[in-house]
Amino acid sequence: MLSADGTDIHVYDQGRGPAILIVGPGLDDGTRTKKLASILARRFRVLRLHRRQYRPDLKTDGTPCSVAQEVDDILAIARQVGRPLIIYGHSSGGVVALEALAAAPSAFTGAVLFEPASVIGTAWAGQDGEVVTQARAACAAGRPGKAMAIFFRRTIGLPGWQAWAAGALTALVPRYRRLASCQIDDLEAMDRLGVRLDAYSRVTTPTLLLSGDRSTPQQTAPLDAIERVLSRPERRPERVVMRKRDHGADLKAPKTVARIIETFADTLV
Repeated sequence: MLSADGTDIHVYDQGRGPAILIVGPGLDDGTRTKKLASILARRFRVLRLHRRQYRPDLKTDGTPCSVAQEVDDILAIARQVGRPLIIYGHSSGGVVALEALAAAPSAFTGAVLFEPASVIGTAWAGQDGEVVTQARAACAAGRPGKAMAIFFRRTIGLPGWQAWAAGALTALVPRYRRLASCQIDDLEAMDRLGVRLDAYSRVTTPTLLLSGDRSTPQQTAPLDAIERVLSRPERRPERVVMRKRDHGADLKAPKTVARIIETFADTLV
């Protein structure tokens, strides 16, 4: 399957039934949501996207891809499916999903957005992009763990000790180590997109907003803003807050996330 610019799209396809497209978060090479997809595939056709932002093979010249290019990938998948589908987007993948909803609303019957990393005011990368600058310097110095610690502390809002521990763990896992620079590209892409709440206010696709009660304020504040702009007198987006869960609920509790998606999908029939 090819995108609008001729790029080969990597997507895992399993199961049968109404189609659900999964657009994963940062550091996802398409395998993070494997368990979630396997659960959903018992009832649905599940398409699990390996986002081009996390494909080093497409970045041989060092140039990050844009959100618009990732949206083109999603719309190409929707055309191949041939009928409106449900889209599930998580974190930065939630932003890509929102952009797809705004670009081609007729391609989707519904959307589940898990704490989209939308810019709602201050840039994710900090004043003058210093987070990206510092993290890129760490990657260039061969210190992806430090780069990710900067990201986790400054962007995600984890306490210092937890950010450094998460960064160290990232550096120990070869797959994550390779994707650290892609995560910084993703951060920059979110900032380049900027504040898009006005565009999202015109989205009328039935939407469920998902969050965890243990997520950081930086992760949940964009969802609050999106809820406000999606709300209208005749319909408010559904919102589910998972108890004792955080931004990693898809990994730690895939059955819970799958059940929420399935319940929402049943309301769309």
